[in-house]
Order: sequence, then structure tokens, then C-alpha cells
Amino acid sequence: MRSSLAGLVDVCCVLVFVAIGRASHGEAAGLAGFAGTAWPFLCGLAAGWGAWRVWRRPEALVPTGVGVWVTTVAVGMVLRVLSGQGTATAFVIVASVFLGLALVGWRLLRTVAVRGGAPAE
Repeated sequence: MRSSLAGLVDVCCVLVFVAIGRASHGEAAGLAGFAGTAWPFLCGLAAGWGAWRVWRRPEALVPTGVGVWVTTVAVGMVLRVLSGQGTATAFVIVASVFLGLALVGWRLLRTVAVRGGAPAE
């Protein structure tokens, strides 16, 4: 159950990133455009889950949260390049910061809430 919920939260983080990005650039709200932007990062997220075996400790900050974040961004950017989508430096920076805050951030908030103080990880 913890893994399923963590997976759902991670997917939502990626989808919120895509939705905010598309809206901030005035891109069409169509499903095809949304999916075209989302799929590289969702594949990156899946790769991160597999590489870091997230199901073992889905809420851990390190290595889970950091590993998933870095893998999601790296694989997402590679897939964007391979599919002819843009990877401008500003986009890479924004994606890295947003996804870092989201994918590591929810784990940090959860850790603090559960432990009632600063994270020990």
C-alpha cells in the first residue's frame, strides 16, 4: 500500500509539473499535447523506480527521493532529445528544480511529519 501511494504521489508530481509548464507557456490544453510533454518524464520516473527499487523504502529521502528525482530528470531529458523535443538550458533548470522540490519535497515533509522533527536520513 505504501508503494502504491508513493507511486501515485510521484506521478502526480510529474503531471503537475507538466500542467503548470504547459499553462505558463499558453500551450493547448489538449490531451495529446499534454501526453506528449508528460511521457518522457513518466518514463524517467518509472526508470527511477526500477533503478532505485523504490518499493522497498518509498518514502526515504536518500537514496530513494534523490535517486528518483535525478533519474526522472535525466531520462526525461534524454527522451525529449531523442523524440525531437526541446531541452533548452532554462527548461532543464526549471524541470530539475521543480521536480526536485516535488519528488524529494513530499518525502521530506512526510519524514518531518512522522518523526515530529528534523529528518535523520
